Amino acid sequence: MKVLCSSLAAFPTMPDANTKSFVFFDTPNNANVGRIAHGWPSELRKVGYAPSTEIWDFVLFSFAVCAADYSCHRDRSSDGWTREIELSVTMVAPERWNAQADPIQKMLRILTGDYWKVIFLPGGPPPSNGERQICDRDCVALLSGGLDSLIGGIDLRSQGRHPIFVSQLAHEDSARQRKYAATLDGAQWHQQWSHKVVFDGPQEPSTRARSMAFYGLAVLASSLLDDQSPEIFVPENGFISLNPPLLPGRMASLSTRTTHPLFMAMLQSLLASVGVGARLTMPYKFKTKGEMMSECLDPNLLAQYAADTTSCGRFRTYNRMHCGRCVPCMVRKAAFLSGRTVADTTHYKFPSLSNAAKGAADDPMAAACAVLTANDKGIDAFLGATLSFADPHDKAAYRGVAERGLSEIADLLARDGML
Repeated sequence: MKVLCSSLAAFPTMPDANTKSFVFFDTPNNANVGRIAHGWPSELRKVGYAPSTEIWDFVLFSFAVCAADYSCHRDRSSDGWTREIELSVTMVAPERWNAQADPIQKMLRILTGDYWKVIFLPGGPPPSNGERQICDRDCVALLSGGLDSLIGGIDLRSQGRHPIFVSQLAHEDSARQRKYAATLDGAQWHQQWSHKVVFDGPQEPSTRARSMAFYGLAVLASSLLDDQSPEIFVPENGFISLNPPLLPGRMASLSTRTTHPLFMAMLQSLLASVGVGARLTMPYKFKTKGEMMSECLDPNLLAQYAADTTSCGRFRTYNRMHCGRCVPCMVRKAAFLSGRTVADTTHYKFPSLSNAAKGAADDPMAAACAVLTANDKGIDAFLGATLSFADPHDKAAYRGVAERGLSEIADLLARDGML
């Protein structure tokens, strides 16, 4: 599967018919060519963006990865899942990126489970040249509309920090994101953008690389700060970051590596290697979701909005309603149950895990099997090789958050009669 993401100026006169092609920011002359963030640079100029070449090239790379992920269908691969993707991207300064091709390919392999080949070409679209505005913020924080990002924002504000909140436009969450940013005194500098990857035909639904656009937007927002090494806060609980497969056979199709510690370390290394000074910070990497809730620095504000947040992996499937049975929903329910300080008034399609859901993946049963394995054989039997990536200094902490996170789920299963 070949994908080309190019500026209009560098786009080939005779594109390869076997390559899925995209043009950055402009309207392609060929109806079969997709678009990425059409018209975006003019919007960035109005805001005052004038990013460095290094930051801009990272944004181009991040958007191109999303375009490839969305347009290459897994059902066309030999095993119905694992793809072989050759991605070519035009950059402003491709030399440094080509020197990092091998670690980039390994990083993307971890993120999506596919085999990647990356090629960086000259001729990338130039960065936005807006008139830089003075920004009174001191860091960047991801704000998705989920519970973890809400807690992250509340804690930062309570600690006296003033983040630029960065959100990806999403039909289900855009208004929610704006509401939270305003509540946390961040409305003025709230950055809410979309990669706007558009092409003919259906989109690959697994979208394992969707987080790359989020990171690209966060790195871009960091260019507004008067700081050579700005912090980017990624508020995700440690259990979901590790995302250990509940059953051995669920590794590929049901586990995401969006904030996995190994992926995050490789992403941080890439940023440094290509000249981007941003620092990725995961303040909750050793906390469960329940611990995040119970330790939130403004429990009253959390209680006001917690049940309004979104967590569900099937939110669209159930007409913008939490299903109540997927892994993110179970972790969410377990967190409310564990903290016992905030009422869970979320509207779930299946309020109890014992409710039958015909045709749905049986995540509650898989979770019950995981809990029984840990109870009978110990947490290490459940984890298997999950922590093989970890430095010996951190391994015990990762093991602890996995054990406590599974314990929270066990209490939920017991409440619903699944244990």
